[in-house]
Amino acid sequence: MSDDLDNRGPADRARVNVNESWEVRWWCKQFGCTEAQLRAAVKVVGVSANAVRQHLGKR
Repeated sequence: MSDDLDNRGPADRARVNVNESWEVRWWCKQFGCTEAQLRAAVKVVGVSANAVRQHLGKR
């Protein structure tokens, strides 16, 4: 883990981790969705952030 306090977010931003509550909150804020929507998208398309973004209709 980095000591850079300005870098707040998942270490691997290419993959959505729904097993850490703070990451779920971070991703929900990034995608503008609810936790249920995020979990459903990950279940359908997998953990790729780009695939989840596309599934949710976000840019």
